[in-house]
Amino acid sequence: MADESLDERVAALEERVTRLESAPPEADRDEVFWALEGLRRRLTGQGQVLFTGAVDLPNGEHYEWQQGAAAHGLLDADWSEHAAPYAALGHPVRLTLLRGVLRGTRSAAELQETAGLNTTGQLYHHLKQLTAAGWLQAEGRGHYQVPPGRVVPLLVLLSAVVPTGNRTTGE
Repeated sequence: MADESLDERVAALEERVTRLESAPPEADRDEVFWALEGLRRRLTGQGQVLFTGAVDLPNGEHYEWQQGAAAHGLLDADWSEHAAPYAALGHPVRLTLLRGVLRGTRSAAELQETAGLNTTGQLYHHLKQLTAAGWLQAEGRGHYQVPPGRVVPLLVLLSAVVPTGNRTTGE
């Protein structure tokens, strides 16, 4: 780029801006795989996995998140090293607690009621599992939150198992 003249660089930028401005923003939304097409334009190597989201929670908090990984790195990794975070999600009470926190219930007393637990011992057993796995963090005495970096990933995991009308292909 250092060898290019200023005129060449400006001309290249003008061409890129013209291409960007000529396509209406709605065009990508009409594509079946509009997010995948955006990723495909940036692919390197043997593929990548990307998840992203923008979430407004009922309590007014807003989160945006994007995370990607090279497919070969994921396939080569020892998946068993990551069992604990998934195991922590494997109980209906814990999922109820996480849903409650994302919906604005933050105090232990309210969470106990939300989950329909009879004892604080039951509650703290489940809260301990969720905090140890990184799905919850204490934000003060008896109050909990889902860490900001876990909000969208948690919803991505949920969306992966909830049936939707999204189209897929096995290409």
